[in-house]
Formats: sequence, structure tokens, C-alpha cells
Amino acid sequence: MERSSLSDLEPTEAADGVHLTLMAGSESMNVQHFEIEPGAVVEEHSHPNEQTGFIYEGELTFLTEGEEITCGPGDSYAIPGGQPHAAENRSGKTVRGVDIFSPPRENPNWQE
Repeated sequence: MERSSLSDLEPTEAADGVHLTLMAGSESMNVQHFEIEPGAVVEEHSHPNEQTGFIYEGELTFLTEGEEITCGPGDSYAIPGGQPHAAENRSGKTVRGVDIFSPPRENPNWQE
């Protein structure tokens, strides 16, 4: 078993105001913590990995397939692999949450 603590890991700023921290990984999945500052945008992108997540602070609006879906504290979501999606923090509070990717994103380049 491996253990990691968010306080011991260094986040990467993937875009202005978007901070991602790869926390743990296995052969089947990995876990990423994120913080998205007010007004920050995750531009539309897609990846082959399935992505599920959980918001524990703030509100994040996802844009996918012509829909806008806002998730707040206690909400979870699932994005199929290959589905284009974007996200925006339209609130005045930092959004914090956790994503799980399967298969894992090995040595992810968050700018792609």
C-alpha cells in the first residue's frame, strides 16, 4: 500500500487559476485533487480516460454536448472517455474537488 498526503504534494497550474495535483495511482486508475479559482476556465478538451469526480467546495459549471451542468458541494459527476468537455468557475469562491481517471493518466501533461 502507498499513502500520499495532499499537503506533501506540489500542484501544477494547468491553466490560469486551475491547480491540479496527482495524488495516487494504480494500474487501473488515478486520483487527482483540483482547485479552480473564481473566474478560471478549463478549456474544452477530451481524453480517452473515463473521468468521475466529486465537488466538496464551491460550484463548477461543466459544458458538454451543448449542455451546462453546475455541480456544487456533495455533487459527483461522470464523463465518458472521449467526450469533449469544458468547465468554468462562475462563482466568487474557489472550487475544490477530486477526480478519478480510468485508465490512469500516466505522467499527465495537463496542457494537452
